[in-house]
Amino acid sequence: MKTILFFIAALFCSNILFSQEGNQNTMTVKVNDKEYTTQPHRVKIGHYGYITGNSINPDISLRIWFGSWDGKDLNEPGRYLVIGEDENYTKDDSMHAAYLTGNFKGIAFVKYVEETKSPRMEYHVGESLYKGESIEVTMDEDGFQEIKFNVTLQGSVWKEKSSATAFGGLGRLENKLTNKAVTGASGYEQNIDPEGDGYKKQKELDTITLTDGVVRIKLN
Repeated sequence: MKTILFFIAALFCSNILFSQEGNQNTMTVKVNDKEYTTQPHRVKIGHYGYITGNSINPDISLRIWFGSWDGKDLNEPGRYLVIGEDENYTKDDSMHAAYLTGNFKGIAFVKYVEETKSPRMEYHVGESLYKGESIEVTMDEDGFQEIKFNVTLQGSVWKEKSSATAFGGLGRLENKLTNKAVTGASGYEQNIDPEGDGYKKQKELDTITLTDGVVRIKLN
């Protein structure tokens, strides 16, 4: 165990400066009136892409997806209609009517994840819903894309299942510490999302507000 932890610490210390060096991207936003600042990255997986801003201790991830109405990756200036993560969103009449006004370049989905009990035992998760909100994307002359947003998220609490803790044992703990190190060293999220990973969503729901959000990210 000590050998593994030493390796993780060494990986974190040696890689974090290399991975983040030269990253001029910025993300600032107030999460329930508490400022969150980090250096975001753009992720592209197949036909889909998103922006992710991460930090550790506590682990936090803020992701913004942009796409066309038919679900394809879209990365152009304009207004984006904020929706929920629903594969059937195109069948929602009110949402479809809003999109057909021609006021929007595309659609956007926002997700926020924050570790509230370490090591990754409990999370506070927020997901955007369709509320008529929008995100504005512009392009600066210096090659940076600027994204401004104020979005209300539906919040939920996720707790690690006792069975996952018991049966996962030392190996599960080691994986968590490794994932934390990778997230911190690279700036990219590593298994930070609790859904489908041995956690249970609690019944109570709340609200997470993202205000005065600004992302500046270099496209190339």
